[in-house]
Amino acid sequence: MAISIVDYELPYDSHNEYDVSFHGDRIHTLVTHCSSMVDSWLAQTNLQSRIVGLDVEWRPNFNRSMENPVATLQLCVGPDCLIYQLLHTQGIPQALFAFLANRSYTFVGVGIGSDVEKLLLDYGLHVANAVDLAAFAADRFRSSELRNAGLKGLARRFWGRRFISPIGSP
Repeated sequence: MAISIVDYELPYDSHNEYDVSFHGDRIHTLVTHCSSMVDSWLAQTNLQSRIVGLDVEWRPNFNRSMENPVATLQLCVGPDCLIYQLLHTQGIPQALFAFLANRSYTFVGVGIGSDVEKLLLDYGLHVANAVDLAAFAADRFRSSELRNAGLKGLARRFWGRRFISPIGSP
């Protein structure tokens, strides 16, 4: 099934919104560098789900003596995602610190341990309750090869779907 992306092309410098559709699911995504937009997203997103997808991205390090900081923090709760451009923000909102530190939420991802460590080192953002999906699947299904699986491999194994990232996607 094809992946489609709707770009809302909002007339703001602070943010843009996208709808990403695939396999019959629609993910509404907010991309922003503005802390007030993060506050709004946290306030408006249905946080009754206690499972939150978390991932980070940063520019590659070409100089071993210099570590690049996290550029984006990606959070997904159900069909709502936030891509927070930390590298371009003027300040991180207190609500985000509180959300990530709230042990009531479980933040999940593949290789999440290094992501959590980098968020703490780069920005002082403490993620209180993180679970690595590959390690969880390996333990739950007693399958050591799952420990090295990536997110695409886990989705293929447990959901039966293959994902290909579209070039130039947000």
